[in-house]
Amino acid sequence: MNEYRGKHAPKGPWAVAATAAPSRRGKHQKRNRKRRIGAIIAACVLLLVLAWPFAEARFMLSTERTVIASADLPQDANHLRIVYLSDIHWGFWYSDGDAAGLISRINGLRPDLVLFGGDYATDHASAVQFFHLVQALPDIRARYGVYGVIGETDCGETLFEQTQLRDAMTAANVIPLVNRTETIQIGSSRIIVAGLDDTTKGTPDLRGLARSVSASDYVIFLAHNPSVISDAQQATDRSGSLGWFDLGLFGHTHGGQMMYFSGMLEIAPDVPERYRSGWLTENRSTMLISRGVGTSVVPMRLLCTPQIHLIELTSN
Repeated sequence: MNEYRGKHAPKGPWAVAATAAPSRRGKHQKRNRKRRIGAIIAACVLLLVLAWPFAEARFMLSTERTVIASADLPQDANHLRIVYLSDIHWGFWYSDGDAAGLISRINGLRPDLVLFGGDYATDHASAVQFFHLVQALPDIRARYGVYGVIGETDCGETLFEQTQLRDAMTAANVIPLVNRTETIQIGSSRIIVAGLDDTTKGTPDLRGLARSVSASDYVIFLAHNPSVISDAQQATDRSGSLGWFDLGLFGHTHGGQMMYFSGMLEIAPDVPERYRSGWLTENRSTMLISRGVGTSVVPMRLLCTPQIHLIELTSN
């Protein structure tokens, strides 16, 4: 019996439908997805690289804690706690709130003595304003007082401006040390803080400063610019002896501020490479060149975080 094919059925055998080729759409979608993910990751990495120097400068202030033992330290000054900080550069990139937070951090370290290393703002006028701000903020609490030297950005051009800055510092309970020493009485003993005027725009009297102390004194030498170190080590005390200071504290360099790019910024080109950053000991003196708190030229740091210092002096 013949199979009924229907009215419109073809006379020949049924055609076999061609099998469709497998679609490559899924593979293309996976490739595109991987590319999008790669582009997103690359964009995030680029954003991180661009944002990191700003974040490092703004949010990564650290406190370096150091213990220094010296047989020359009077026994009454044993375990003396010193907070040292430099190069705040208060202004557009360092706000009033930042300054208030900095003072809060200082007080939280319970210092016996606070020492400032200069460059408080961006120029003379803003340095005066900075100390007006400090006067309005909660007091810096230090058992034996707060002292500071002057950096090149703080210096005024005239005697009036220089006096204006010193008066503003004094009103804020920060004793200015400009080519002079201050005696810190601790029990029946004493230590000396000696502050030098700025070497770039001031009139430093290094020889006179060294001759105002004696070999029996424990002397903390405070100067903004570490380029003075070589000359300071050649100066003599009132008895004609070298090695007139025990501890030297300096700033100015920002530690280069941005690793790999410090040469482009030209920060402190006058300072020899060995005095750019960190602790060192030469002759009988221990010295610190701080990376500082703020920034200069650009509001960025790279692998050079800002810092303040808590230094504990011990006599053994």
